Amino acid sequence: MNEKEVILTTVTSSNQLELLRKQLGKEDYEVVTAADVPQLMAAIQKESKISLAVVDVAAFDEKQLEELGKSGVPFYAISPEHESSEQKEILKHGASGLFSQGLRIKDLLKYVHTLLGK
Repeated sequence: MNEKEVILTTVTSSNQLELLRKQLGKEDYEVVTAADVPQLMAAIQKESKISLAVVDVAAFDEKQLEELGKSGVPFYAISPEHESSEQKEILKHGASGLFSQGLRIKDLLKYVHTLLGK
């Protein structure tokens, strides 16, 4: 039996977090959720088999975003900002992709499958 990919998610809206967790679970991914940035960083340090993080960067400050980039965990960032300077800053810290809020779960799943080679 293949081991499930572990995806770590943190989204500022608890409703969106639960929806994302359910959808990724339906796609047979193991999902670890974090309600905030400190929980996210603790989970990264504790869980060695995280394949990908999907994070809402609205909850991050510059230092936390830098720490996430240095963690070695590939991540997709969801951002409320549409300004190119903000987007460049997020990508500079190692995001594998950047999406605007309002992204459909179906589209996000396509990117997750692509990054994880499914």
